Amino acid sequence: MAELSPLRRRMIEDMTIRNLSPATQRSYVHAVAKFSRYFCRSPDRLGLEDVRAFQVHLVSAGISWPALNQTVCALRFFYGVTLGHAEIPERIVYARSPRTLPVVLSADEVVRFLEAVPSLKTRTALTTAYSAGLRASETVGLKVGDIDSERGVIRVEHGKGGKDRTVMLSAQLLRILRVYWRLAKPKEWLFPGRGADRPIDVQVLYSACRSARAAAGIDKRVTVHTLRHSFATHLLENGTDIRIIQVLLGHNNLSSTARYTRVSNGLIRRTTSPLDRLNIEVVPPG
Repeated sequence: MAELSPLRRRMIEDMTIRNLSPATQRSYVHAVAKFSRYFCRSPDRLGLEDVRAFQVHLVSAGISWPALNQTVCALRFFYGVTLGHAEIPERIVYARSPRTLPVVLSADEVVRFLEAVPSLKTRTALTTAYSAGLRASETVGLKVGDIDSERGVIRVEHGKGGKDRTVMLSAQLLRILRVYWRLAKPKEWLFPGRGADRPIDVQVLYSACRSARAAAGIDKRVTVHTLRHSFATHLLENGTDIRIIQVLLGHNNLSSTARYTRVSNGLIRRTTSPLDRLNIEVVPPG
């Protein structure tokens, strides 16, 4: 393995100190390395005009807007934190991404989709994701002890941005989880991987989504995030206050009122999960 340069090591240390996730660290390092390779020079010898030229190059090469903004985040971090040039980051502009409507499943499509997942563990994991509006990483990161049946909530630890939150535990989901627990007997991780010492890989959920979408005959792109969008949309359609939905989703741009709402477990318990309006088969046939 090639030895890390002092500059790259310092950037990694800066990201580690600020508790950036391993995935974010890899993404930032990759973006800065790509920037450096484009000019065949060390990135600390490149300036704002070089950044601008690199952005123009990426756009002309057809990079997606999210990927372009991820690169902007990486360069802003590199110049502002690692190099200590506080005046530079705000001059590295983000791209305004085009607004598109998210894909949302109807209630009937959710039932068809979930019942098309043949594996008990994967079906239960995806049902949990929809029931509580969880991200894929939050779903696989659940532990048995995070299911608090007495208080009627689920604890989500280290969500996006490293933040913890509490979400509702639907009566229907609790019934499904109890059947799953009796059959699968998970120990620490609610959805363990091949080895009990680690959780199921998110790629397993992604693959299951692709297979179930095809098996259910759904003509939409379905991912774990589609279930999250569907959760939020179904709550909104059933009259749930948008501020409560923001809290349940763990959005970071919350007002002070919404931040206060986050600690009210009573309010969370009184919010009905869209799963409770559906009739999902607990155990896959066969």
